[in-house]
Amino acid sequence: MSGTFVGMPAFPPFPRAAHDAVRDTTLRGNLRHATHTIRDKRAKAVAELADWQQLREAGKRIKDDTLRHLDRYLVQLEESVTAAGGTVHWAADADEANRIVADLIKATGETEVVKVKSMATQEIGLNEALAAEGIRAYETDLAELIVQLGDDRPSHILVPAIHRNRGEIRDIFLEKMGSWGRPAPDGLTDTPADLAEAARLHLREKFLRAKVGISGANFMVAETGTLVVFESEGNGRMCLTLPETLISVVGIEKVVPTWQDLEVFLQTLPRSSTAERMNPYTSMWTGTADGDGPQTFHLVLLDNGRTDALADDIGRQALRCIRCSACLNVCPVYERAGGHAYGSVYPGPIGAILTPQLRGTTSEIDASLPYASSLCGACYEVCPVAIDIPQVLVHLREKVAGQGGRGHRLEKAVMKAAGWAMDRPVVMAAGERAAARTRALHPKRPPGAQAWTDSRDLPELPEAPFRDWWKKNRT
Repeated sequence: MSGTFVGMPAFPPFPRAAHDAVRDTTLRGNLRHATHTIRDKRAKAVAELADWQQLREAGKRIKDDTLRHLDRYLVQLEESVTAAGGTVHWAADADEANRIVADLIKATGETEVVKVKSMATQEIGLNEALAAEGIRAYETDLAELIVQLGDDRPSHILVPAIHRNRGEIRDIFLEKMGSWGRPAPDGLTDTPADLAEAARLHLREKFLRAKVGISGANFMVAETGTLVVFESEGNGRMCLTLPETLISVVGIEKVVPTWQDLEVFLQTLPRSSTAERMNPYTSMWTGTADGDGPQTFHLVLLDNGRTDALADDIGRQALRCIRCSACLNVCPVYERAGGHAYGSVYPGPIGAILTPQLRGTTSEIDASLPYASSLCGACYEVCPVAIDIPQVLVHLREKVAGQGGRGHRLEKAVMKAAGWAMDRPVVMAAGERAAARTRALHPKRPPGAQAWTDSRDLPELPEAPFRDWWKKNRT
């Protein structure tokens, strides 16, 4: 695969992107306010459940068991969807998925589609691929609408426009809404109610006109072929029920075996994402039904690197992710750098382990992502399916280091030399004494260590090595 997702511009490595992002005081203020608010509310919602840790463990086990037998459950899902009147398509990569969706839309004769918020379609660059085929895709989630109108990119899994404040959103609506449909009302203020009403009026005409809807899914139930979408605004319900044709693009890891398994995530996902006991809209559909909802349903099952991730015993746990975004809201790195620095539709800690597995680590940006963390472990503590993100980060760092490169070759040589010296006590002792006697000559910033010493002071060497002190005072 290429170094970026389809339709996205080339990104610099994370350190360079973050270097610029942390200097944007407006961005940092927006992120700090939003992430702290969400995580504080989440903590209260989770604390209400005495069995939260048991639910977390149950979610982990369900996901792990499903991934171990994914081939069986995907076949069962296909059979169930087909029996319910739907059609299943298999897409190995982004290009194939985009081609399938474009062909399905062309077969209807339509040139416009409405979309439910979907990270899978962002991952494959579906909007851009459809635009190249003369098909215009309208985002209907409020935050996604803001991003689309602003010719911007999402920067958060749950709140794609988290990097924008209300004043910026008002300006985007006033400047851009008219070129996409119904313009924003004159005198629009930046109050949440006014902004929501402007979006509601703008989108309503699209819901009523669209003949084709596109969605993803939070979960797919193998035993019945049911797809499930969690949302908070009602736009998803409109997209899923009004169009004549519905096309859902879903990653193969989103399947769960049974309705009983789904029940666990009905409790954990809303509390971990929006800090709600239950999300306002849970839409479920199974194939098609005469006179009720879309009369044609297509499910596009997307691989796009997931099988490669599944083959990694340590890395595969990233496929447990239910896209709640709790890890982003507690991450000190994300809070300061923002989502765009990750160069992926999957930002934050989960993006740092998922993206390099889906895309590989051959590009600069993907090779840098496993290092976009302080390894503090806060992400693991809040994950509702217990993904050990720090463990996977270290695992991926080892892979990146194994690829070589100037810095990694130097590090490998230094560690090899250090290992040789530490295996020989006489050599080690001589080196320590020499270092102590020449300490006045040591530079504060040794050559090759600038990345470390830019933000840290090297510790001063003592007048004598510890082993000499020990011999003198404790023997």
